[in-house]
Amino acid sequence: MTPNKSNNYCCGGGGGFLQSGFKEQRLEYGKIKDSQIKETGATYCVAGCHNCHAQIHELSEHFGGHYQVVHFWTILCLALGILGPNERAYLGDDLKEVNVFHPESEM
Repeated sequence: MTPNKSNNYCCGGGGGFLQSGFKEQRLEYGKIKDSQIKETGATYCVAGCHNCHAQIHELSEHFGGHYQVVHFWTILCLALGILGPNERAYLGDDLKEVNVFHPESEM
C-alpha cells in the first residue's frame, strides 16, 4: 500500500471508534483504507487486531470491496494445519476447504 509502514493510514476502527456509535463517520473515515486495499488488487487483507478486522470487514461490505479480511493468526493456523472448521468464517471459498488436521477426527 502507499503510503505504508509508519506513514500508512488508520482503518478508522481503533481507539474505541469502532464502539463509539458514530458508524457513518467511522465508515467515511475508513474509505481511505478501503481505497488503499482496493488499489492493491488483493483478494485478502490480513489484520493484526480485532478492531481493524471488524472495521475493514465492514468497509469491504459497505464499499463493495469484494476482498476477504482475516486475522493474522487465522493465516498462521491455516499454514500450520491447525485451523478448526469453526474458525473459517472469514475465509473465501478458495481457502475454506484447505485440509485441516484434527486429532479428534483421527480417533
